[in-house]
Amino acid sequence: MSSLDADNYVTTLAGETQPKYAFSPCDLETFGKWQSELRAAVAAALGLDKIRERPSLPLDPKLLRRDELPDHIREEYEITTEPGFRLSFYVLRPKGNPQSPQPLVITPHGHGKDGKDTYAGIYHDEAGRRNMESGERDIALQAVREGYLAIAPDMRGFCRNMLSADIKAGKGSSCRTMHLHALLFGRTLLGERVWDIMKVVDFALAYLDIDPKKIAITGNSGGGTASLFAAAVDPRLTICIPSCCYCSYEASWGAVHHCECGYIPGIMNIANMYDIAGLIAPRPLLIVAGKDDHLAPIEETKKAYQRTRRIYETVHAEHWCRLYIGDGGHRYYKAPVWPFVREVIASQVG
Repeated sequence: MSSLDADNYVTTLAGETQPKYAFSPCDLETFGKWQSELRAAVAAALGLDKIRERPSLPLDPKLLRRDELPDHIREEYEITTEPGFRLSFYVLRPKGNPQSPQPLVITPHGHGKDGKDTYAGIYHDEAGRRNMESGERDIALQAVREGYLAIAPDMRGFCRNMLSADIKAGKGSSCRTMHLHALLFGRTLLGERVWDIMKVVDFALAYLDIDPKKIAITGNSGGGTASLFAAAVDPRLTICIPSCCYCSYEASWGAVHHCECGYIPGIMNIANMYDIAGLIAPRPLLIVAGKDDHLAPIEETKKAYQRTRRIYETVHAEHWCRLYIGDGGHRYYKAPVWPFVREVIASQVG
């Protein structure tokens, strides 16, 4: 038995823990049962079941503003995602004669003082511009310039969705407090973000001219984590591209300091991240990483990827499970993203 001191805590327990839904090679019938049971377990761990217990309300969308820009139109909407909570997001529409119905790209943001503005290509000072451009974080703007409809939603715990006391104090987020508050009720902040993304999908299907078979989701860091988990529990998301967030739990979340907002109670008893990524199979999955990412050690990311790829092999979809390693640190790497999306969409023609 290994020592359970402070420094060995995670490695000791990880070595002793056999997740209930750790993937094992199986036939297709057993695979479908494994996915169904793991998806339900992950949804429950995120607290989605608790959110679903609350009354279901109409989305009640409101258009807050509309700006016509040289190459696209940017609209800001607000919807009800659960009783007492309104979520705002940008819809970016390409100009010209876009195809109809349109592919959609949803871009949940990570940590950053400007939230969805950064992803929509909006900056408020020179530091914001440098941060956006150096890390290629204007992901929704990239998407609309590729000719896709794009939605950049607010994430809870940031900007207008922070606690008023934190806003007044000039803090960058309310992640810690809001996550701890969510835990009091069997919920998680990550689960609330996933729930909001699912409601954005509801809105898009009901109010936008989109192709339901072409809904991509991509984001960086915390936005990548939200993308991965949203696609894991919601099969309506047909392409998933998480950036700088994917690794094994013991080598990343259990070894390197992370924001509290991504921790899920008991998740290691259920499955590791590479198994959870297998819930996306056979849908296309492109994992984007940085070789010098301090939050996700690249050698461990490579090992985790091989485990997810084996899951894809079970359903003969390994060609849609890919890893791209950018030559840098913790940031977004757009180089592989849009060629991958184009390839997936082209494969669906006919």
